[in-house]
Amino acid sequence: MSFRNFKMVGYVVYGRGSFNQLDEILAPQRKEGLPMIFLVDHFFEGKPLASRVPLRGNDRIIFVDTSFEPKTSQVDSLANGLKESYGTISGVIGIGGGSVIDLAKAVSLMMTNPGSSADYQGWDLVKYPGVYKVGIPTLSGTGAEVSRTTVLTGPTRKLGMNSDFTPFDQIVLDPELTKNAPENQRFYTGMDCYIHCIESLQGTYLNEFSKSYGEKALQLCQKVFIEKDHWDDSSDDQLMMASFAGGMSIAYSQVGVAHAVSYGLSYLLGTKHGIGNCIVMNHLEEYYPAGVKEFKYMVEKNKIDIPTGICKNLTDEQFETMMNVSMGMKPLWENALGKDWEKIMTREKLRALYEKL
Repeated sequence: MSFRNFKMVGYVVYGRGSFNQLDEILAPQRKEGLPMIFLVDHFFEGKPLASRVPLRGNDRIIFVDTSFEPKTSQVDSLANGLKESYGTISGVIGIGGGSVIDLAKAVSLMMTNPGSSADYQGWDLVKYPGVYKVGIPTLSGTGAEVSRTTVLTGPTRKLGMNSDFTPFDQIVLDPELTKNAPENQRFYTGMDCYIHCIESLQGTYLNEFSKSYGEKALQLCQKVFIEKDHWDDSSDDQLMMASFAGGMSIAYSQVGVAHAVSYGLSYLLGTKHGIGNCIVMNHLEEYYPAGVKEFKYMVEKNKIDIPTGICKNLTDEQFETMMNVSMGMKPLWENALGKDWEKIMTREKLRALYEKL
C-alpha cells in the first residue's frame, strides 16, 4: 500500500497583532525591482486594514471583487495582467476570506505555468511551483489557508487546482483581522468548517490523522456556536484555530454530501460556498442525522436565516447541469457513501434532493 505524502504550508505565524510582522516576513523574499502583489478583498477598500499593508517600491494592492466565487477567467486575467506589467513578480499575498485566499494561490501558480488555470482543474496537473505566496485569512472556517487546492469555477466545472505546488509558503493567522466580520458571513464560513468536520469524521476515508484534527475543530466550533452566549475575542481566536484544524483534517481525508451537492449550486447559481453548504446541510438528515440536528440548533441559537426555495424555478436542463457537476465530485461521494456510491446516490435521488433546496 502506498501512503499519500503531504505537502503542507511552509511557515505559520499565529497571534493577535501578527499581521504587523508582515513587512519583516516579506523582506527576505523580495527580488530586486519586482513587486509584491497584495490581493485584498474589496470589503477592505477604504478601511484601516488596507492602509496597514506594508507597500515597498513598486508593490501594488489589487482590490478583488468577491461578490462571486473565484473563476478561472478572473485568475487568468489577473496573472496575464501582472505578466504584461512586470514580466514576473516577487510574490502574491492574499488578504481576505476563502475566495481571496484561493485566488492568491491560483494567481501564484499561473505566473509560472502556461495556458489557462482551467487546464489545471483536477488532481496533480500543475507542473511548476508558483511564485512565493502568502495567505492571510480575515474570515475563519474554509480551511483554504492550509489546503492543497484552490477551488475555481471554470468553463465546464467547479473544481480545484489540487497539487503539491498549491499550498502557501507562509500563512499569517491574526485573529484580530476577523473581528468585525459581518455576523451572517461569519456564521456561514464557520459552518463550512463545522460541516467539513461532520463529513470527514463520518467518512469512509477516516484515519487517526484526520480524526484528531477533525475532532478538535468540531469541539472548537461547538464552543463558539453553541456554548457561548455572546461573541468575544476568544471566539475569533477559537474559530481561527478551528478553521486551521478543519483544513488539516480534510488534507488526509475528504468532505462529503453537503460539499458535493453545494458545488452544483455554486456552479449554476453562483451560490457562495459557505451559504451553499448551509442550504444543503439543512436537508441531509438521512446522511448526517446528529450533525444536522446540531446544525439546526446552531442556526436557531444564532438567529441566522438559511435561504430556501432556491431551486424552485429551474428547468430540467439546469437540474442536469447541477447534477453533472455534483456527480463529478467522485472522491467526495466515495468518502461519504463508500465504493458503491453510484448505486446509493442515483440521479433520481440527487434530483429530488436539489428540488428540496
